Amino acid sequence: MTDKGIGIGVEDFKKVILEDIYYVDKTEYIKEVIDDKSEVLLITRPRRFGKTLNMSMLKYFFDANLKEYDKQLFNGLNIMKCGEKYIDEMGKYPVISISFANVKESSFEDMKFAITSVIADLYLEFEYILESDKISESEKKQFRDIVNYTANNVMIEKSILNLSKYLEKYYGTPVIILIDEYDAPLETAYIEGYYDNAINYIRSIYSLALKGNGHLKKAIVTRNIKS
Repeated sequence: MTDKGIGIGVEDFKKVILEDIYYVDKTEYIKEVIDDKSEVLLITRPRRFGKTLNMSMLKYFFDANLKEYDKQLFNGLNIMKCGEKYIDEMGKYPVISISFANVKESSFEDMKFAITSVIADLYLEFEYILESDKISESEKKQFRDIVNYTANNVMIEKSILNLSKYLEKYYGTPVIILIDEYDAPLETAYIEGYYDNAINYIRSIYSLALKGNGHLKKAIVTRNIKS
């Protein structure tokens, strides 16, 4: 009998499965996400309630870059018993997965730079689309401006929206957006005294990405609440 480990703090679904860590099967949440007709879903839970692990699970399931061997991560789990309707959604969509959990800066300018850095790293994950003629030269320039930290505030505010547009062009299917701990920068901004500036800036990013985004299949957003 194999001794399973207790993976305290492990937030990567693939690592949990491959390293045979104890896992409470929550994959039926994938079915709930698919069945829910809402375009944007908000998950609110206390810290350490597995929100980030669930977001990782969703990314591995839906991601269009899912490798054939990664599909085996779900073998024997509940989602595979839910029927072909749900299994057919596996590996079907480009997934934008971003976390603002560590954006906890002491000033507004530092917060903006930290967000720019998170978004630049996100864009780098998809740098391969620059080789495609499906993306226009002007779009490629905007992409490179994000990566090179030369984009202005307006382009940063539109960055997630624009990335979803580029990915839909490349893959021919709308995107799934996962935003983990969207409220972390705002909590710090409130404590540090620059909340009014922060809320206007961050609201623009989220509003453009999540409200009326014609390239969006579905978005899942998490925030922490006090237990």
